[in-house]
Amino acid sequence: MEILFLCIVVFLFLLAIFDLSVGVSNDAVNFLTSAIGSRAASFKRILIVASIGVFIGAAMSNGMMEIARHGIFRPEHFSFYDLITIFMAVMVTDIILLDLFNSLGMPTSTTVSMVFELLGATFVVALIKMAGGLDLGFNELLNTEKALSVILGIFLSVAIAFVFGTIVQFLSRTIFSFNYRSRLKWKIGIFGGICATAIIYFLMIKGTKDLSFMTPDVKAWIKTHTWMIILGCFGFFTLLMQGLHMLKVNVLKVVVLLGTFALAMAFAGNDLVNFIGVPLSGLASYQDFMANGGGDASAFMMGSLNGPANTPVYFLIGAGVVMVVSLATSSKARNVSRTSIGLSSQKGGEEMFGSSRIARRLVRWSLALLAWVRLHTPAKVRAWFNRRFNTDETIMEQGAAFDLVRGSVNLVLAGVLIALGTSLKLPLSTTFVTFMVAMGTSLADRAWGRESAVFRITGVISVIGGWFLTAGAAFIGAGIIVFLMHLGGHWVMIALALLTVVLIVRSHRRFKARKTEDEGDTLFQTILSTEDKERAWDLFQIYLTSRQCDFMKYAAESYAAITTSFLADNARQLGKSESSLLRRKSLLKNDRRKETLCLRHVNHEVAIEKSAWFHLGNSCCMGILYNLRRINEICREHVDNNFHPLPARYAEELRLIITRVGILFNDISAMMELGTPEAVTTLRRHCDELKDSLSDTYHALFPQIREGDAASLTVLYVYLNLLQETREMVSCLRKFLRAYAKMQDSNFSSSRLTASPA
Repeated sequence: MEILFLCIVVFLFLLAIFDLSVGVSNDAVNFLTSAIGSRAASFKRILIVASIGVFIGAAMSNGMMEIARHGIFRPEHFSFYDLITIFMAVMVTDIILLDLFNSLGMPTSTTVSMVFELLGATFVVALIKMAGGLDLGFNELLNTEKALSVILGIFLSVAIAFVFGTIVQFLSRTIFSFNYRSRLKWKIGIFGGICATAIIYFLMIKGTKDLSFMTPDVKAWIKTHTWMIILGCFGFFTLLMQGLHMLKVNVLKVVVLLGTFALAMAFAGNDLVNFIGVPLSGLASYQDFMANGGGDASAFMMGSLNGPANTPVYFLIGAGVVMVVSLATSSKARNVSRTSIGLSSQKGGEEMFGSSRIARRLVRWSLALLAWVRLHTPAKVRAWFNRRFNTDETIMEQGAAFDLVRGSVNLVLAGVLIALGTSLKLPLSTTFVTFMVAMGTSLADRAWGRESAVFRITGVISVIGGWFLTAGAAFIGAGIIVFLMHLGGHWVMIALALLTVVLIVRSHRRFKARKTEDEGDTLFQTILSTEDKERAWDLFQIYLTSRQCDFMKYAAESYAAITTSFLADNARQLGKSESSLLRRKSLLKNDRRKETLCLRHVNHEVAIEKSAWFHLGNSCCMGILYNLRRINEICREHVDNNFHPLPARYAEELRLIITRVGILFNDISAMMELGTPEAVTTLRRHCDELKDSLSDTYHALFPQIREGDAASLTVLYVYLNLLQETREMVSCLRKFLRAYAKMQDSNFSSSRLTASPA
């Protein structure tokens, strides 16, 4: 058994390496979002600054908080076997949960996941021990106060960070306005001094409190002379920032990069336990067990974990290297950051979340409140605030989601709130604070307009809900896993280890596939960021054509899959087609909203002229999708009920129709890829011919239905509906071709075209 326990400890460390990678990808949102969103520097330079902070924080950290050793459970009442199963359950659950949230692009808290995994696994083990006759209660076995303090910290961090983010950004924007460059002068020195001082305070109170070189004497001196240090830093940095401004250095970029370094260093120095604390506790337990001669693992109690722990420096340096490499190479780090940046973007952009009832009601109530405030606010006051908050004067770097003023406030305020929470002994989560500060500042900056507020509020609710879901899933998941290990012994441990490896590989493959799909949206971001209206129109035509061409290929494949599955009585494929069509509907709606945003960025006269044809083309695509769903619905119902298949003579007829429809779709796709709109007239003629052919086939069925036997009537009715929906789909294709031609050339005409968009 000693060999098995050694293998488990080694496996825990292997999982820890992956956990470091996954964890830094997840928590990268904490210190990368503001710098990336404001484009304070190139992505490479931002990563370099963050990586330096991460490595220094990890290498100087003591690497161990007591929570992993005795913060949740009382180790003197647990055996070595109990703790090994708890530690393995925690690591397996943590890997699965964090990788799942990263793949979904949702930021979550590593602190919450670890605490509730420990709590869930320990709770189940305590139940097993109590059921086995142990004369102890939960109060003696569990330390529930730590879990309750984390829950309290969640509520406080969400509310406080959002409110303070809104208020501080409102005041900052009132002082600087969106045209901040014209109002710097002497203000920038004071603002930069305050920001830099706040960051230094954050590093002293939060970032360095647990670093290895911080002796009790140094901590006591800092605590005694805190105000003197703060005042000295304020004076020094105010003069320094004013001098840098006079030398034409962008002080706001300096503040953002300094804040990024501070948050990255504090993250690595304080949250490292979330990634390697459990494996190190497992190693310490194994070393103590073997030092006492091994033996019966279920009888050896682990009171030694109540003592202090000193982590070897090579573990800390190794963890720092893994975190830096993960930060530099992980695509998931960018994906998680994209969620926060998207929800706080000053401009309209891709909204990653849909609409919810609670978000719609909150927006409606907010609009009513704003209307009341406007009604009771003097006109001169309203005019003054409107000038300060004139978003048309926004100064942002090329491709940025928000300006440097907001980026600075995000980082500085998050640091101050985390430092304040630490001094008050409140377990504020870095993830919660940084995310909610970003949401509050974006609200104060009027980034949540009427056309985006519903989606962004839904996104915030989804992220907050994800945090609580993490706690529940961590508790239940770890509890189930540890119960299975106690029930099945070492065989279940081996099976869970293999399952974890399989899930990790599968998750990476899925994320890689989704990453490939998302890479095509760089053109969308380029359109939104370009200032050249003519170039925006050219890019929009390319973007729109590529999206529509992709849909035509999808429609051709779907029609062929549905109809051939109907002929082959393949119910499983019809079920897959139904799921695929539902997903495509959401994608089509999202594409339409993004394309509408792009249309607003082109020349105003062009946008008005092309608007009718743009919307007609989109409506035709949605109509084609509806026809496909109707065809799939009637075919699937028929096949699921095991009714008679289509008779052979009709099947041959349908195969010919499938071929002709497929050729039409392929010709349209080829025309769009080659950029030859002059072929539209010929393609529309083909549509008319196919419609006439479908009508003839449709009407020829009526006398055969009257004469047919009862057994074949059901399948003939399905065939009849299929022909009707196919004819409507071809009609939508014909209208789409006209809209496409008009989008390419307003002077396009055809003898079969009418004057109206219909």
